[in-house]
Amino acid sequence: MSDHLFGILDLGIVVVAVLGLAVWQLVSITREIARDQAAKADSPEGAGHPIGEHRLDDR
Repeated sequence: MSDHLFGILDLGIVVVAVLGLAVWQLVSITREIARDQAAKADSPEGAGHPIGEHRLDDR
């Protein structure tokens, strides 16, 4: 095999690895954000409306 083909093969391996890690990180962070938002919505401290409107004990 020629040096040119080995270079392309090496570049392909690196690109696949980098893209795989990038997609894995994106999925992981998206799941973590969704988990945090669900926990925040389910917490009894949450007002259930936009932040800053009023506190829960202002009734």
